[in-house]
This record gives sequence, structure tokens and C-alpha cells, in this order.
Amino acid sequence: MRAAIQPFSLHCSTSNKFMASNSSSLLWFRKGIRIHDNPALEYAAKGANCLYPVFVIDPHYMKPDPSAFSPGSSRAGLNRIQFLLESLVDLDMNLKKLGSRLLVLHGEPGEVLIRCLEEWNVKKLCFEYDTDPYYQALDSRVQNHASAAGVEVFSPVSHTLFNPADIIQKNGGRPPLSYQSFLKLAGEPSWARAPLSTTVSSLPPVGDTRRSQILDVPTIRDLGYEDMGKVEWTPFRGGETEALKRLEESLSNKDWVAKFEKPKGDPSAFLKPATTVLSPYLKFGCLSSRYFYQRVQDIYKNVKGHTTPPVSLVGQLLWREFFYTAAFGTPNFDRMKDNKICKQIPWKDDNELLAAWRDARTGFPWIDAIMVQLRKWGWMHHLARHSVACFLTRGDLFVHWEKGRDVFERLLIDSDWAINNGNWMWLSCSSFFYQYNRIYSPVTFGKKYDPNGDYIRHFLPVLKDMPKQYIYEPWTAPLSIQKKAKCIIGKDYPEPDCRRKMAEAYELNKRLNGMISEDDLENLKRSSEEEQSQKVQTKRKRQTIIDWIQAP
Repeated sequence: MRAAIQPFSLHCSTSNKFMASNSSSLLWFRKGIRIHDNPALEYAAKGANCLYPVFVIDPHYMKPDPSAFSPGSSRAGLNRIQFLLESLVDLDMNLKKLGSRLLVLHGEPGEVLIRCLEEWNVKKLCFEYDTDPYYQALDSRVQNHASAAGVEVFSPVSHTLFNPADIIQKNGGRPPLSYQSFLKLAGEPSWARAPLSTTVSSLPPVGDTRRSQILDVPTIRDLGYEDMGKVEWTPFRGGETEALKRLEESLSNKDWVAKFEKPKGDPSAFLKPATTVLSPYLKFGCLSSRYFYQRVQDIYKNVKGHTTPPVSLVGQLLWREFFYTAAFGTPNFDRMKDNKICKQIPWKDDNELLAAWRDARTGFPWIDAIMVQLRKWGWMHHLARHSVACFLTRGDLFVHWEKGRDVFERLLIDSDWAINNGNWMWLSCSSFFYQYNRIYSPVTFGKKYDPNGDYIRHFLPVLKDMPKQYIYEPWTAPLSIQKKAKCIIGKDYPEPDCRRKMAEAYELNKRLNGMISEDDLENLKRSSEEEQSQKVQTKRKRQTIIDWIQAP
């Protein structure tokens, strides 16, 4: 397991009596953008005569990048940035109801926080513990400075149900690599035996900010982005208020909660998605995963029967925990190279195929419609994600999972470092799941849920008039039908192009026990390319012979 900071509380030598009568706290929001079940907020307010609720606009995530393939920063698409800004506006509104407000600052977060600690004479620094590598490094810097300055630091685990470090310790220092083994180790969360603190009646006032330049929550335009008024935004609004409203709507149907079974959802349902769509709110911490867990468990206690993990609603939260734990305990979790749990596979480095997939130009309407929904909405059903991830990697194009991961990381409003990387390794059969011959058909899988192709017609209007018998395979439609539908394949909509190569890679991994060098991968890639070239030459020779035979 990589070296990491741990959640902890450091106490300065100042007496508790002094702290209670003359103390100031700084609450640093990153995720955990909520009031309910926020241990860092609760502890920061306790005994403080003033409280500084701070969010730092980090250029690392927010600064416009004109070279990116979609509007946004170098790290995040505009949908996710907008979702975050909406969440901050909502947080500010909720803080004001409690006699406080959100202090928005701009700059490199470590530098900004250290300056604030000094200028505001802060005695207590509180923030939610984060396992992401970026925050692990950042938090270590800030904590070291704070502790050296005699500032009390409180960093509780509240973004997840469990502390990943505890699970790894139970497993002898290694993360469990199967869901079932994780469940056995995890058991019931220790905090779940008592009700959570979900309401706050008031907060200490904001202290004197002195020379610091305090901003309101910026708009997209304030951040330097062009007016995106004509762009189709995600229909999902950010913020704790919206998160709790959506939670109540989802849990109001207790029978649905009890019978929820993940594989049976409809990936083509877009007007009313077949899931809770709570993942973006969990990602930003607008909704506490612990509160969600407890509310579902309360329903389970009052129904005759319910589904169980891995398919149940609680089971989905535990999948999240599984990937957080695997990510925290695995060095280089976000790449194939030097990642001990990841199969070494000679993926294609083909940017043209990647761009065709990313830009919805594969020629397979089911795949392309999903990618349009991703770009426009920043969200799609988990089975839709499975379809396009399988297609890009082991299913058809054989492009590296890291490249697909980067596209998802940018465009998804619920993009989560641990879950995104874990799912891409899973769906490419690089780790966790190894039945690479089980693929999602780009034709029949979607048709099973939506035989009329309504989902395709909505997100790919170029195909809206294509008869339903051709909507999933428009290249099979006679030219007369294509003309009538005003969609000529190869002109108005592209023809499909497929590639696949997994068996040889798995055999090599097995033969070399996973210890594969870059030379081995190059040799396998070269043989694959040579085989492809031979197939092309053979096809050309065969066509030449056919042409010769058919010649008058």
C-alpha cells in the first residue's frame, strides 16, 4: 500500500478553556459539500467563537483549456464544473440560513490555506479526509504546516462508509480484490449503530477576513468560459438541496427500494432514468453516503424481504467502497504499467479509433447515441457505460482502457478517481473480471431494451426516420430506405469499423505469470498488426480473383 496520510486529530498545547473562549476554526470544503452528516463542520463549530467556511477555486481543475476536445478545463468538462458551481451556490445559501456564508478564494489550495491559517489566527482546521492521490499530497502539506504552527487538525472519514485503511489492515496489508472478500472483511460500519447528526441549528459567525480577497461563487463566465447558452446542459442540477430531494423521491417507493436489482435496469430509459441518479451527489458529497446507507437500511427493516448485495441498493454503495479500498491500497491504480493487479495487454494506440468512439462516429448507433448522451448530459446509465467501455477495449476497437478512462474522467459529472479507474480495468478485463469473451453486443444489447430505437432517435436525430428494423444496423438498409430516411450511410452517418484481440494477450499473461515486459507487449502488438495486414492482403487477393472471374 502506498504511503498515505491518515485521518486524525492533532491538538495544540493551548488549553481547552482558552480555545472555548477565544478560538477560530477554518472549515475547508472540497468534497463533502453539504450541511447534513458533516463531522468536520460539526467539530469546527464546536467551541469556536468564529468559523471560516472556505472553498478554494483551484486552477488545476477550473482554468479553461482551449486545447481540450470539449469545453472545460484540462481536467474536467464544463458540465461537471457547472454542477460543482451549482453545489457551491446551494451550500452558500444553506450556510446563510445558519448565520454564516461560504468564503470563496482563488489560487493553489495549499498556498491559500496556509496563508489563511496565518492571517486569520486559526486555532482549528477541519476538513473531510480524502483518499484521492491529489488530495493525499495536498493534505499532507497543509497538515504538516498546521501542526508545526500549533493548529489543531481534524480530518474525519465521512466521504465513505468505511476507512479503506482499516479494511486493508484487516486483510494483512493488502486490499481485497473481490467484492465478496471485501464484504466479509467490511461487515457493518461501526458508526451505523447510532443515528447520524443530520441537522444544524446555527453556526458561529464568520470572523474578520482582513486582507484576503473573498469572492462570491463564480459563474461559468466569471471563470473565463464563453457563453454556453445554446449548449444542451446536463438536466441534473447540483447541490445538497437537490440531492436530498432526489433521495426522498427515490426512497418514497419502498417496494422499488426493496426489490432494486441492478442488472435489471433499462439503459435506454432517458426521460425517466431507471436508477436514482444520486452518483454525482455522492461524488461531490452533496449527499452523505452514510445517510443514504442508513435510510435504505431503515426501509429494509420494515419490509418483508429485499434484495441483497451485490445487486441491491445498499450493494451499489458497497461497490463504491470496494473500489475506494482497492484504489487506496494499490500503487499505480490508474495505469496499466507497474500496476500489479492489472493484466498487461498490448492495446492499440490508435487516436483515430479513439476519436471516432469519443465523438460518436463508430457507425454503431447504440454506441454513438450513448456517447452523445455522455457529452451532452455528463451522465448515462451504468449498463450504457458498460457497453461503450467494452466496445472501445476488448469488444471491438482494442484501444487502451486508459484512453477511455480519460474521456469518462473529463465528461462525467459523477467522475470519481477510484470508481472510474476500477470500472475501466473491470470492463476491459484487465482486472477484477476476466471472462473477456463475454461482451456487450453493439447491436443486440440495446435492442433488447428498446426495440423501436427511441433512445437512438433522440440522441442521434440523423437516424430519427430510419425504420426500426434497421435502426441498430443502418448499413444493412437498402439504399432506397436510406434515401427515404434522409440518411445515407457513409455520407450522413458513418459506416462501422471493428477490431478485436484478447485471447493472445491473456495467454501471454498466463504463460509469463503476469511478469510481462514492454518488449513482450511490442512483440504481441507487432504480431497482431502483421496478422491484420495479412488479412487485408488476403482480402484484396480474393477480391482480385473474384473480379477476374466475373470479368466479361
